[in-house]
Formats: sequence, C-alpha cells, structure tokens
Amino acid sequence: MTDPDAVGRFTAIYDEFHPRVYAYAVSRTGRQLAEEVASETFCVAWRRFGDLPSRPLPWLLGIARNVLRESYRAQVKQSSLDAELKSWVSEAELTSADVGEAVVERAQVLQALSRLSSGDREVLTLVAWHGLSAAAAAKVIGTSKATYFVKLHRARRRLEQALSDGPATRSSLLISRTETS
Repeated sequence: MTDPDAVGRFTAIYDEFHPRVYAYAVSRTGRQLAEEVASETFCVAWRRFGDLPSRPLPWLLGIARNVLRESYRAQVKQSSLDAELKSWVSEAELTSADVGEAVVERAQVLQALSRLSSGDREVLTLVAWHGLSAAAAAKVIGTSKATYFVKLHRARRRLEQALSDGPATRSSLLISRTETS
C-alpha cells in the first residue's frame, strides 16, 4: 500500500494502539514474546488494512489473540516432537547395553537429530524413514526436486556436525540411507 493517507492513518493507529496490544500480549504470554506478538499483529493489520473497522482496538486484539493461538500451537507441536525424539533416545539408551553397537549408533543418530532444526529433521527423515522418493519428499515440503537436494545436502552436513559434536559414531547410518536420486 503506497497511499500516503493510508500510511498516515495506519501510523496513527499504530501509535495509539500499540501500547494496548502490547499490554494484552504481555498479559497472555509474558514480556519475552509480547513484542513479537504485537509486531505480528500490526503486520497482519497492515496486510488487512482494508478490513479495518471504525473501532480498531477489538479487531487488533482479536488478531493478537489469533497470533498467540498460532504461537501456542507451534510450541505444542515442537514440544511434542521434542518429547517424541527424546523418548526414542531414552529407549535406545536403555537397551543399548543389551543389543549392542547398532542400538548405540541409533541412539547417537537420534540425539544428533534432536539437535537439528525441525526442517532439517524433516528433510532427512522423509526419505530415510518414511521411504519417500526425492520427488515425493520435495512435494511434501513444497519445493522443487533440485531445491530438495540442496536442503538434503545441507541437512546432511549439519547432521554430520551434530554427530561429530556428540559421542564418536559412524555417521553413515542415516546419511547413507537417504536416497540421492
């Protein structure tokens, strides 16, 4: 939007209501995330400026509420995934003395995976664990096959680094199982 009147109106609304949106966010999530929530609220308000009602505060607080809800969903999803990966690591560690080297290596790979971003874990596991072709994995993450291979290469390098940061292990378990064509 490049209309100077709209920019001026939005700036006035921001100046007037930012402290109240920020206070609402602080009351719901604490100071640490409140600025992020307030910023995202005004980004959404800017994108939807044509929908701005005559009394903007309730509308802005509704946007902030939705931003908070999405943030909580993302946190719950990440916490659930982290807990699942940790349980796999714990299981593998408990049984590693009984089963031997393969289980120890699996535990080390799982620990290394848990230190990667969720995006890297997804790129690596779509092919290695879920048995997808590179083309299908690229569709899942919404990229081209070529971009998928770039992401896969980078994720492999980060996995190798995570493995070398942890206990000594052969890093080939997951890396060699990922399809490269």
